[in-house]
Amino acid sequence: MLDLRWLRGHPAEFDAALARRGLAPLAERALALDAERRRVETELQQHQAERNALSRRVGELKARGEPAEALMAEVAALKETIRRGEDQLADLARQVDELLAACPNRLADDVPDGPDATANVEIRRWGEPRPATGRPHDEVGAPLGMDFERAARMSGARFVALWGGLARLHRALATFMLDMHTREHGYTEVAVPYLVRDAAVYGTGQLPKAAADMFRTDTGHWLIPTAEVALTNLVREEILDEAHLPLRLTAWTPCFRSEAGAAGKDTRGMIRQHQFDKVELVAITTPEQSEEEHERLTRCAETILERLDLPYRRVLLCAGDTGFGARRTYDLEVWLPGQGGYREISSCSTCGDFQARRMNARYRPKDAKGTRFVHTLNGSGLAVGRTLIAVLENGQQADGSVRVPAALRDYLGGLDRLVPAHG
Repeated sequence: MLDLRWLRGHPAEFDAALARRGLAPLAERALALDAERRRVETELQQHQAERNALSRRVGELKARGEPAEALMAEVAALKETIRRGEDQLADLARQVDELLAACPNRLADDVPDGPDATANVEIRRWGEPRPATGRPHDEVGAPLGMDFERAARMSGARFVALWGGLARLHRALATFMLDMHTREHGYTEVAVPYLVRDAAVYGTGQLPKAAADMFRTDTGHWLIPTAEVALTNLVREEILDEAHLPLRLTAWTPCFRSEAGAAGKDTRGMIRQHQFDKVELVAITTPEQSEEEHERLTRCAETILERLDLPYRRVLLCAGDTGFGARRTYDLEVWLPGQGGYREISSCSTCGDFQARRMNARYRPKDAKGTRFVHTLNGSGLAVGRTLIAVLENGQQADGSVRVPAALRDYLGGLDRLVPAHG
């Protein structure tokens, strides 16, 4: 959530930030609501003080045995006025909160302008892409145990079942990623809940904007769309010690997305599923640490791709393509020869104090009084299913087998390739 005190002093900057994302100005409406809220609050405080003074006078009159009915009637009338004022104040506060809650994060200055992905800026590439002459992953995977038909019978479209060697490879990928991030990159592994309440998805910015893209149970819980929700909310409503920051967390979880806005997109294969696994990275930092941490977190994700020998590129997202809660996002796009192009496999974002304000997550500076909001960062390290796709398409051989990256072979008992069941 944006800082209302900052908005009061920078209305033009606020509207300019919205304009960069293609949104209409809101500063005038927000400040008008805020001014009315403060006016009602001041008036309410005056009425409360007047009621308290009259109540004391009523007590004094009664103590002297003098009539107090007229003053008591005034007190009763003030109580009703105060009740109405409290209702009005609560309604105005709700309107201000709802308006600010629907506003996206302010973008970093170095985020390029542009309406959509066509304006994203490639930062660098790694690896030598193989020619775009291979088969897509669903064709490569079918004889290896990639089963969409049986999954669809029980669950419908956008689900898959993996058999045998593919299931082992999928598990090996996730385990490899966790081992890398915990042993070499300094992240702490956390097993987190997959069901969360409204406050959690509000805290990380999925509510109210992305409600249609998530699954909700009849108990009122949400299935996590990413482990970012659970990991980041571990520090909600807490005051951390600066000495413990940065806090780096990782988790391997299923992720659940309704893909409500993806009708007709990537209907074939495993690219876009309702349920998929991801190893997530989250960092909680001081404001001074967050810029360096964004680069570090992104490099941790890139290292996974490099160890797996998967060509990729880093892309800086433009204003129109940057997510609601992010100040800046780097997408890592892996080369898929079966599709003849690069596809997103990780988004690494810095959110500043945007999520922290929604979660009331703070820290106590070691050399200053009071508390400050933490900064939060997150990224995929990596999406397991899409990494499996990349391994299949980049490792496919003419005989139908798939070469297993050297970094995974110990996780598969020394297996260096997957062979079709009929072979």
